[in-house]
Amino acid sequence: MKKIVFSVMLMAFFTANVQAAFTFTPQENNKVGLYLGGQIWQSEVSGFFGKKNTLSGFNLKKTQQSNYFIGVKHPFSMLPNLRISSTRLDNVGKTNSTQRFSIDNDSTVIYNNVDTDVDISYVDYTLYYPLFDNGLFSFDLGLTARDFDGAVTETDTTTTVMTSHDGGLDAEEHPEHGHIVTETTTTIATDKIKTNDIEPMLYVATNINLPLRGLSVFGQGDFLLIADHSLYDYQVGLSYDLVDSSVVAFNVTLGYRILKMEFEDVDNLYTELEFKGVFFGVMTHF
Repeated sequence: MKKIVFSVMLMAFFTANVQAAFTFTPQENNKVGLYLGGQIWQSEVSGFFGKKNTLSGFNLKKTQQSNYFIGVKHPFSMLPNLRISSTRLDNVGKTNSTQRFSIDNDSTVIYNNVDTDVDISYVDYTLYYPLFDNGLFSFDLGLTARDFDGAVTETDTTTTVMTSHDGGLDAEEHPEHGHIVTETTTTIATDKIKTNDIEPMLYVATNINLPLRGLSVFGQGDFLLIADHSLYDYQVGLSYDLVDSSVVAFNVTLGYRILKMEFEDVDNLYTELEFKGVFFGVMTHF
């Protein structure tokens, strides 16, 4: 049902007559522009995930994520611009516990280790309009279809060590009266939850040129439109033009990005995760 609602919204957005909204949006040189870029994102992650009533933190690590995008801008004000972005969002973690039991001279130790591999990567398909652009300040508004395609895999390794003393109650203090028998068993169980869902999001972006030539501050965000879950992803930063000619432009970016997702039963996956950290990026356009 959600995909149908989003398809209707996307169609309405694409076909709406919005000519009046673009009085102040001159397209650069009236040419079609191709934009290519990417980011390296050093993200810290906090929160929980798993199946219902079995959420765990798994001590996820600080990892390096990546993002790549391609975009097309054009001078046809009736049609939206296009942006496709792919973000890798994966991590690994581990939890362990030890339980000990003792009855008379017999003891049991249970070692439980859970390794997890989290992959919540996605591709964004964005259609947007430049609502305002006067050369100093710009503001874009659009719709994003965030297509998740990944999996959460848990590997549970349980090792049970049972120790018994054969030969009488005093065998532990007097080994010559008996001997110690140790039995070890190990079981491994793997559980995999696939994520394959499309979330509709509102896309906004802005750029403000600063007095120093070639330097600007920017912001960009995607925010969930349908309130089944909580999902937002935004970034702010600085951009500097290393090359800016009529033929090609190349710039570098530095900023901070925060992504939070609270899902309830997305393909049986529940999450309360937040990724945040500094990123470095590059972009070129022709």
